[in-house]
Amino acid sequence: MTTTTISMTQNLDRRRVVVGVDTHKDTHVAVALNEVGGLLGTRAFTADRAGYRALISWAVAFDGEVIFGVEGTGSYGAGLASAIRRSGIGVLEVLRTDRRDRRLRGKSDTIDAENAARAVLAGTVHAIPKTGDGIVEMIRVTKVAKDNAVKARSSAMISLKQVLVNAPDELRHALQGLPRMTLIRRCAGLRTGPIDDVTTATKHALHAIATRWLALDAEIRDHDQLLATLTGTVVPRLVEAFGIGPDVAAEMLIVLGDNPERIHSVNRSGIGGGS
Repeated sequence: MTTTTISMTQNLDRRRVVVGVDTHKDTHVAVALNEVGGLLGTRAFTADRAGYRALISWAVAFDGEVIFGVEGTGSYGAGLASAIRRSGIGVLEVLRTDRRDRRLRGKSDTIDAENAARAVLAGTVHAIPKTGDGIVEMIRVTKVAKDNAVKARSSAMISLKQVLVNAPDELRHALQGLPRMTLIRRCAGLRTGPIDDVTTATKHALHAIATRWLALDAEIRDHDQLLATLTGTVVPRLVEAFGIGPDVAAEMLIVLGDNPERIHSVNRSGIGGGS
């Protein structure tokens, strides 16, 4: 092989570097390929800021136009995807390897990372990760907190009714048939004194559960107010539309993310305009 041929081959190998990353809670595994699919390197990095910087530096050191394919950009890979984006390097979201391929080749982090890189190289992935660093991310975490509180409030009501069904007759008859809010406030106002029999123990339990329900209800109202403010800031006309409140608007915005331009049909839907 002549010197000219060697030089051309080297330039071809360095023209593009594709890095696939299999992400986990504590460690990310990366595999780098050249544009013809040749293996350039494999390495594991810690899943923290220092690890992100080291991984990006490692990829850039291959001296080519780098693009990343990262698994789990909505979970363990979110921090890495954000760091890559801030460094000015392209990053695509890669779905988990299909199960048939895992069975045939075996499960390993290196194989998953290589599959991610080859998916980018083959042009079969085009999804741009959500940025997760703007007002929509604020909406998402608020919605998570609210949904959790709603489930806990429902669980508290179920528990209260279960305790009431098995309460001593006199206490059960005193509380039976009351409207929901009246029942909750009546239970929250129960005073037991010394807990020395089943009746006082039951009152204590009802008081605790009802107090918890009221606290969760207040928390949910706070979340609702914040969601109304946040969604109204991003899509005021959508929130004002008939049948669409802060919850529905929040769900729609969470799907879009903070960078809706990554979804090609967004502007056609009228949501991407931000008004």
